[in-house]
Amino acid sequence: MDVIVRKAGRLSGEVSAPASKSYTQRMVIASALSEGTSHLFNPLYSDDTEAALRAVTALGAQFKAEDGCWAIKGAKLQAAKQPIDCGESGATLRFMIPVAALADGPSTLLFRGSLERRPVEPLLKCLKELGADTHVGREGDYNAVYVEGGGLVGGKCSIPGDVSSQFISGLMFACPLAKADIVIRLTSPLESADYVKMTEAVLSKHAVETAFEEDSIFIAGHQTYKAADGTVPGDFSSAAFLLAAAAITNSEVTVSNLDYQAVQGDKAIVGILKEMGVEGQVCPDSIQILGRGKPLKPVEVDVKNIPDLVPVIAVLACYAEGTSYITGARRLRLKESDRLLTVSEELGKMGADIQITEDSMTIKGSPLHGTTVDPHNDHRIAMAAAVAAFGAEGQTVIQHAECIRKSYPQFYLHIKQLGAEVVGGKLDR
Repeated sequence: MDVIVRKAGRLSGEVSAPASKSYTQRMVIASALSEGTSHLFNPLYSDDTEAALRAVTALGAQFKAEDGCWAIKGAKLQAAKQPIDCGESGATLRFMIPVAALADGPSTLLFRGSLERRPVEPLLKCLKELGADTHVGREGDYNAVYVEGGGLVGGKCSIPGDVSSQFISGLMFACPLAKADIVIRLTSPLESADYVKMTEAVLSKHAVETAFEEDSIFIAGHQTYKAADGTVPGDFSSAAFLLAAAAITNSEVTVSNLDYQAVQGDKAIVGILKEMGVEGQVCPDSIQILGRGKPLKPVEVDVKNIPDLVPVIAVLACYAEGTSYITGARRLRLKESDRLLTVSEELGKMGADIQITEDSMTIKGSPLHGTTVDPHNDHRIAMAAAVAAFGAEGQTVIQHAECIRKSYPQFYLHIKQLGAEVVGGKLDR
């Protein structure tokens, strides 16, 4: 579907940030591995979280949706009777490959999109060192990962820390149920460390322990997951687009359901906005942008630990008075799209002055204008384009705008509630 977004005046009001996709996925998997029934309050309904639910139920967990709550009953993992459709969720695929290795027989996991862009080979190599047999193939139009099952033997394995933190999180889910203790050695520095800390926090709620050293992780085998209830926190990654929209339009906007104490690296957006001269307040359960009308200042940001913020930082930089620099962005090449390229190309269509290298962006603030944008099936590019459109002359058409369902299905509805003019398509699920 296409969505039209027109230049906005001042936005106003309050919206509640969506629940965290990353926390929802992790809590679903930990609950499925637990003895007993866990309850997830305020979970996120999205394409990626539904993929996680499909995966754990295919391996034997039981799921029931109640009013604002998911009840998940863990079970001894069984081989999936049918291929597990992971959709386009790279996190679900990478988390569930090690988990499927614990099942009592073979399972097949299907993935839409390019495994060249969302690689899994380093994870498969590590699992082989731990006694699990896996390989990549094709099932019709889908990429497939075949996992033999039978459990993890234990021992030592090596894996890079700078390709995807999801490799590490996937191992952290499975290794506590290995037959012996496991040491994971990181062959390169860990990036997106806060996502690994998020996994550690979820595991701790389920009585599972991990021990981190500078370049290794020790995980004792024969641990037992215990059922745990919990509320999914609001998502700073998604809220960043709302906060940026308020900053660009000099608006007074409050985004609630945000706990600044939560383990989320992307809460760094608050500090970035402050550095750019945006006035706001951090409240116990919300972030407020005060709309004082000051020009945005350029910024220099190393994004190696906050890669998901790059599209929204790039939009903010387009409206800053001066030149901004984004570094440490090499892994953006391996997201849903090559985000360094798609950000520069699509914002470039709107008049943005962006230069990219293999791992950086240089953005010179300049006026933007409306155009037609192709988000390349990347939810964060679609949302970034919508935010950019609020300050651009004319109107912007976002093609295939439904891709936001991957992480923030109500995005268009929420920006419309704040006063944005959004036309076309179905605005929520």
